[in-house]
Amino acid sequence: MITIVQIDETFDRVEELLALIMSSFAYMDGVIDPPSSAHRLTPDNLRQKIRDEIAFVAFDGGDMLGCIFCKPEAASLYVGKLAVSPAAQGRGIGKALLRTAEETAHSLSLPSLRLETRIELVNNHRQFSSWGFVKTAENSHAGYERVTSIEMTKRLTR
Repeated sequence: MITIVQIDETFDRVEELLALIMSSFAYMDGVIDPPSSAHRLTPDNLRQKIRDEIAFVAFDGGDMLGCIFCKPEAASLYVGKLAVSPAAQGRGIGKALLRTAEETAHSLSLPSLRLETRIELVNNHRQFSSWGFVKTAENSHAGYERVTSIEMTKRLTR
């Protein structure tokens, strides 16, 4: 059974969480440009991210299967580093983590979820669309003149 728990600075499995994120994002290597910001994560700055944001981890028993990081903004809850172990994909874990983000947004009286995904990752665009997200902007990373990512938003209803 999948359980999702909020983690904080006392979380003692940061190295395992970093490995989960890296394995989940590995398929992007050589596909997206610029490379994923996941490559800049270290145990120390991941610990800081856990302190600075609202983080959740999905477990099946003791097995860590996924995570999501949420950051409150003025008009939305920003969702980042949504990761599901490659071996656990297709089991509804990503959708369950996003439901947790929706509940968090509701508790903070924020009317929407917002995320960014790379322009090259069209399967991600389709998946997020199937979960109710719509494209709201195109963005470029610093130093790039072409579009490198799209922003997607999901309006929440109660």
